[in-house]
Amino acid sequence: MLIWTLSVGQVSCCDYSGSMCGARGPGDIIIGVLNACHSKVANLEGRIQAERFNCTGFDLESFVETLAVIHTIDTINDSGFLPGIRLGYLVCDTCSDASKGIQDAIHMLAINQTKPFGCDLIERPLVKAIIGARYSEVSTAVARLLGLYMVPQISATSSANTLDDTLRYPSFLRTIPSDVHQTHALAQLMAHFKWNWVGVVSGDDDYGRAALHDFLKYAEDVNVCAAFNEVIPHYLDHPESRRRIDEVATHIQSSDARVVLLILKGQLVEQLFRVMISKGISRTWIATDSWSQYQAVAEMTGINTIGDVFGIRFITGPNPGYEHFLTNLSPGPGAVNRFIEEYKDLRFECTPEAQKHQDCLKDRPADQCPLPDSLKLKSKLACVLPDPQKANDDFLAQAPDQTYAHRLATWSIAFALRSLLQCNTTTCPGERDFKPGNLLLEMKNVNFTLDKRQFYFDKSSLATGYELINWVKRQKNRHFEVIGGYNVTIRTLGIEEKTIEWHTPNKTIPESKCSQSCPPGTFKKISMIFCCFNCSECEEGSFTNDSDLPNCLKCPGGTWSLRGAKKCYQRTESFLKWDDPFAISLLVVTGIGLLLLFSIFVIFLTKRSSVIFKVAGGEIVFVMMAGLAVSFGAVVLFVSKPTDEICKSRQTVYGLGFTLSVSCILVKAFRTFLAFLFDMNQQHMLNKLYKPVVIVVSGTGIQGLICTFWLIFDAPKVDRETSRQSMKIVLQCNEGSNWGFGIMLSYIALLASICFLLALKGRKVPQRFNETGYIIFSMIIYLFVWVCFIPIYVTKIQQRPAVQASAIVVSNFGIIFCHFFPKCYMMLCKKKHDTDRRSYLKTVHNFSISTISNELSYTPDSGHGSDVENSFEKSFYITDAGASTPNSSRASAMTMKAESHNTGISSSNQIRQRLRAKSL
Repeated sequence: MLIWTLSVGQVSCCDYSGSMCGARGPGDIIIGVLNACHSKVANLEGRIQAERFNCTGFDLESFVETLAVIHTIDTINDSGFLPGIRLGYLVCDTCSDASKGIQDAIHMLAINQTKPFGCDLIERPLVKAIIGARYSEVSTAVARLLGLYMVPQISATSSANTLDDTLRYPSFLRTIPSDVHQTHALAQLMAHFKWNWVGVVSGDDDYGRAALHDFLKYAEDVNVCAAFNEVIPHYLDHPESRRRIDEVATHIQSSDARVVLLILKGQLVEQLFRVMISKGISRTWIATDSWSQYQAVAEMTGINTIGDVFGIRFITGPNPGYEHFLTNLSPGPGAVNRFIEEYKDLRFECTPEAQKHQDCLKDRPADQCPLPDSLKLKSKLACVLPDPQKANDDFLAQAPDQTYAHRLATWSIAFALRSLLQCNTTTCPGERDFKPGNLLLEMKNVNFTLDKRQFYFDKSSLATGYELINWVKRQKNRHFEVIGGYNVTIRTLGIEEKTIEWHTPNKTIPESKCSQSCPPGTFKKISMIFCCFNCSECEEGSFTNDSDLPNCLKCPGGTWSLRGAKKCYQRTESFLKWDDPFAISLLVVTGIGLLLLFSIFVIFLTKRSSVIFKVAGGEIVFVMMAGLAVSFGAVVLFVSKPTDEICKSRQTVYGLGFTLSVSCILVKAFRTFLAFLFDMNQQHMLNKLYKPVVIVVSGTGIQGLICTFWLIFDAPKVDRETSRQSMKIVLQCNEGSNWGFGIMLSYIALLASICFLLALKGRKVPQRFNETGYIIFSMIIYLFVWVCFIPIYVTKIQQRPAVQASAIVVSNFGIIFCHFFPKCYMMLCKKKHDTDRRSYLKTVHNFSISTISNELSYTPDSGHGSDVENSFEKSFYITDAGASTPNSSRASAMTMKAESHNTGISSSNQIRQRLRAKSL
């Protein structure tokens, strides 16, 4: 390893024996080159006084970039682009250190025997322009110094956006885009693959800090968050570097971020990856331009276990003759290049370690002779060739060509010189010892075409772009493939995803998210960090049709959705439809009821002359049937889509029909009650109220008035009931005034209660005249059904039509079963002598005697026996009147009276005994 001896002093342009720089080429106009041919300065941390810088760690990549500038200068000279002008060069090694770079810049300005620390400004230094430096930290420091003398500085690798400040760095230019574009491209890359949870590791230099700041700003714009942000010392020999790299590796391993952005120089990435490989950690790595094509990392042992690697690099282009130049390295006529000498010693010089390795290969297989890191640059020809300085091979030509920006930098100076020196095809008559500021002005305005592409400086950067590369596995190493690009003009990233072969187990795009994706139907509920969220279901009336939407969309155009919906639909109307199973069952039962009514009507019509028909009520039963038929008809109105007219009709039809039937039952209950009422005074008084037609018409008419007032003041109408938790629009009848609906039902209940009480009072009647039991039971059924109906009707809003229709059907069948079925059974199944007129009169006769006996047993002997007999006579008359047999009943009563008279018994006790015996 060479140790460069550096000192500050006045050195002749032609005397390089004590020069601080390692390469020079003679010429009329000298171009300075600042590059990091070595990666570090040894023992920089322990310096306590001014001393020499000892540079170590030969940087092959930087060396190749330096050779690209020398080759381009030679190409320009050989092409006659500047007639009569030969460009020279002076290459100084910054050793990746800003202080060393400043020292080199001072040396370049001092080689014209000027005094850079004097009070006078340097107006005409020999070095008219400087290409470099490699790292932004060094360029920033050097640009401050060169800006003082307005010496043009053009870099092909320093991309920190702070160098865009023309106020602080007025003479700085570069042939690559600013990191403003690179960080924007990196953020777009992560957003493209939906990596919103990434780790960031950066250096503590100006480049790392500026790139980190810009990335975080642009990442936030595309909803990408930093899971962690770690910083590693930029200086390679920093005493904390090893510890910090181990800590960063541990943090990466423990983090759930699967994508890590490394804003570091290649040597630091190499150290970090060694730890990653040893721990078996695999991630998706994103490389900045500083290491995106760093060959040493791509050829590391175990690099294929590290995971996917994507990088950003500057656009490349051809460099004619450069490959031939690399395979035939020599300083050239009149030139001195100690960097080439150092490289050839590293490559071809025989060392004891190299000799030992070659001896091992003679006796053992290659896998048993591991190659030490110090011999990675060593050629197989080492220890074979007699003179290392005369040896050459294609080793450097095999590395990826990353020198296009250096070629552009050199040519941009040449085009500016051609304009400044007023060159034509034969000569350049302009002044050669010009002020550097004049060249700077020409460089800022230069506009040239190279390789059929046009280049110019936009502010301080050349208008170029980036290429997106993928590190593809090739045997044990990686090689670089272009998979896309970034246009700095329109600020868009294009990626050819089909060309990417992912290194994940399932060969799919890896995920790197703080939270799992929210599927359609949910939205992201952001937590403290906007990339971290919980998935919440969309509320009713909203939806999401894509993943990871920040908000739910409102349902458009009257559509609706339930909670967690992926799309909205039209609401469906809900009502009791004809094809509904319950509606079908209800209609079938209603049809059966109507059929039964019709059958009963036929039976009663054919048996209308029988005593049973007359005991059942006579012609009034047909009125009852008509009321029940109307009530059954109302059930049909509860099925199908309701309208305002149907809503008004169904309650009215039911109310009037069922009221008509109950009014008829009231007549029957009242008749039975009067027929067997033995209090003659009460019977005589109540008999005046027994007007069947008046009772039926009045009872039904009152209900008609109730319904009329109800329809006039607040009639039922259709309501469209919607619920946030339902996709249905419930079409049902709003009964309007609850008072009207309640009074209508209460009125029927009042009539039913009166029937119940009358039947209960007159329940001790002959078995064959026992209508009271049926009346009681039918009214109990009705009252029970409608008492149960009320709470169900109130709570089950959507089932109201079905509930009320069911209540109507049950009430109707209660009347049919209680009032008509027993009579039909007697008409059809009983023997004729059990149901004829004589049998009924005999029953009345026996019941009368029994009842008189009971009455007399509680009557004192006061001579009122004849009054009791008259009472029974009247009662039988009423009963007979109800049964349309008044003469027979009266004859029975008269016979009883005559029999009592003929016996000559005047004592009430004797009459009581006779009656008891007679009743037996």
